[in-house]
Amino acid sequence: MKLVVVSAGLGVPSSTRLLGDRLAAASAARTPADVQVIEVRDLAVEIAHTFTNGFPGRALFEAFDTVAGADGLIAVTPVFSASYSGLFKSFFDALSGTDEDALAGKPVLIAATGGSARHSLVLDHALRPLFSHLKAVVVPTGVYAASEDWGAEGLDGRIERAAGELAALTAGAATARPRPRRDSFEEVTPFEERLAALRPAG
Repeated sequence: MKLVVVSAGLGVPSSTRLLGDRLAAASAARTPADVQVIEVRDLAVEIAHTFTNGFPGRALFEAFDTVAGADGLIAVTPVFSASYSGLFKSFFDALSGTDEDALAGKPVLIAATGGSARHSLVLDHALRPLFSHLKAVVVPTGVYAASEDWGAEGLDGRIERAAGELAALTAGAATARPRPRRDSFEEVTPFEERLAALRPAG
């Protein structure tokens, strides 16, 4: 089974990445999985270029292909202005712009980190609607970790419950027929070529 973590943390080390790693480890402990991590901050420049030139660069294309081929996804963002970060949203906007069905039917565990427990509603007010719009299957339990949650028993319980739900869903997804996937970066057609093909001849 292939499990992919998309982490939008900006710092090094990052509490967002730490939460993603703990969720992945708890999920893989239930169902053996090949875990891959995508650090969105490393793709920021290519994400910006995607919105201006119409197609992803090589590293971003590979990240999109990794997400599309996953049996399950763990999506983790820091909280900014009581919502997901702009970089996190831009990654998934660019993904859906490239392949609108990339997350269709895919099990997704949503998670977020923030400085205060007051922002925990970001899971249901921002993240859950986003992934529902992208046609993903969002696991019932989302995980929010405020600064004071690290090392607390309550966080461990939420991680274990959410991981169990994701493992159950991905076990079913892994047996389904795989989605058709492009074989290489070179198969991406630049926007200018796509536009030229639509112009009338002569």
